[in-house]
Amino acid sequence: MRAAILSLFVLAFALTTFAEEDSKAPPAGEWQSLFDGKTLTNWKPTEFGGEGEVSVEDGALVMDQGSPMTGVTWTGKPLPKVNYEIEFEGRRVTGSDFFCALTFPVKEDYASLVLGGWGGTIIGISTIDGYDASENETTDFYKFTKDQWYKIRLKVTDDKIQAWIGDKQIADVE
Repeated sequence: MRAAILSLFVLAFALTTFAEEDSKAPPAGEWQSLFDGKTLTNWKPTEFGGEGEVSVEDGALVMDQGSPMTGVTWTGKPLPKVNYEIEFEGRRVTGSDFFCALTFPVKEDYASLVLGGWGGTIIGISTIDGYDASENETTDFYKFTKDQWYKIRLKVTDDKIQAWIGDKQIADVE
């Protein structure tokens, strides 16, 4: 059975940019697919030690439960660090703790969108002013239903980080 402490099934994992970074980037505002639904091209399993297996099944990226976690790291061409949006669909198939922790660039720093953390219901962005998602202004609670797909969207601009689950905005921080 596929497991889930960070079980993230991805149907659509795409990125759009708002300002062209270089001549090789897609035109501003155009979506660029980061996952082909068939292979792990441009992705590699993250070596945490104790990570679960990563595979592609039925067009989805599947991460088996790890101890402590399982993840993937982008290995393709460099992606924007600001003025971009990323969207994916994910679901928890088992377990009750973190089912997604998406680490993303914010200019020269990094942050993580946490879904279902610290016992399964905490959502938010780590790290804001040195505080993780369980103890900053983005902390909220959300009940995730097992085997339900969720559309997740993250937007990073020069002055804001915003995130949504479906149509519900869950973060809007400067």
